[in-house]
Amino acid sequence: MPAPRVSGRDRWKLKKWYTVVAPKVFGEAVVGTTPADDPLKLIGRVLETTLYDLTGDFTQVHVRLYFQIVDVEGETAKTRFKGHELARDYMKSLTRRKSSKIQGIFNVTTKDGYGLRITVTAFTSYRCKSSQKRAIRKIMGEIVTKRASEMTLDELIQAMLFGKLSMEIFEAAKKIYPLRKVEIYKSKLLTIPGPSGPQPAVVVSPLMYKRR
Repeated sequence: MPAPRVSGRDRWKLKKWYTVVAPKVFGEAVVGTTPADDPLKLIGRVLETTLYDLTGDFTQVHVRLYFQIVDVEGETAKTRFKGHELARDYMKSLTRRKSSKIQGIFNVTTKDGYGLRITVTAFTSYRCKSSQKRAIRKIMGEIVTKRASEMTLDELIQAMLFGKLSMEIFEAAKKIYPLRKVEIYKSKLLTIPGPSGPQPAVVVSPLMYKRR
């Protein structure tokens, strides 16, 4: 005898709501809630929020954060920092006529073995030469790579999001050419430390393997 069909409404009733919390570096603040009829289905799910939602500081509303669920304990879903990105409207507001925008993308490794791709953007006061752009981009790469190697992942996250890293780049690069602003525009977690070396920071629900 075939199993009775479950309607969409009944399937929704079977779902349970889970509280999603940020990593310890963000004080395990509540990111939001998400439903699932099986906690294993939550593994790998990505949630987006803003730094303002976690700190209450309205000046940080343009900083978008991405967290990926990596574990579920009871009704709490724990996450890992997946990356951040500044809002496009905010970045567009920094663009000026007769000035230059300089961008560099760098792959770095933290002291505790995490690999990230970091995008740095600088805005000059006036239009500068190509040679000056190259010199500023070189300073960006040197500082980001060096500081990442000296910091843990949590320390690097704080340095990126709260202005310490961008300020250091600004102070060094302005000696090449006058700058208006430096921003850590984007970051993405690429690898995590593993027992046999770095491994991709890809989180997949165990249910995916059961279906194969």
